Amino acid sequence: MAISKDKKNTLVAELTELLSDSKMVVYAKYQGLTVKELQELRKAAREAGVKIKVVKNRLVKVAMKEIAAYKDTETSGLTGQLLYALGTDEDFDAAKVLTKFAKTHDKMELIGGFNAEGTALSTEEVKTLGSLPTKNELIAQVVDTLLSGINGVVSGLEKHAEEKATA
Repeated sequence: MAISKDKKNTLVAELTELLSDSKMVVYAKYQGLTVKELQELRKAAREAGVKIKVVKNRLVKVAMKEIAAYKDTETSGLTGQLLYALGTDEDFDAAKVLTKFAKTHDKMELIGGFNAEGTALSTEEVKTLGSLPTKNELIAQVVDTLLSGINGVVSGLEKHAEEKATA
């Protein structure tokens, strides 16, 4: 069903705003997924602060042309029926949501993405970014590493104190 020019202009304006606010956009083929599976994906995305959009690729390309960072972005991968995950909070949220979902749903096929600077990302790059630990996980790992040295010193001092007390 064809949509009116006003509706298209409204969609392009909405997409332009979403793309401008996004830190990363990831797109994937979703043919074969059931409505229930798509609802599951949308729920996971919502919890992660990611928006899922299913719109015509042509409208996405028009919206991209209106944003300076995306004017020269490679858009040859935007073919077929695609869904777009737009992450606005953390840099890799969109990649994480779709990568995690694709691992359990083999009908989801990651195609690519682009970052806030307009750099096109390959499927492999999206998968790699999607498998990275979150910012909070990285902070926890650094804190754990820093504390392990201190814990070793404290344990050594306690053991030394016990040996002195028994001697």
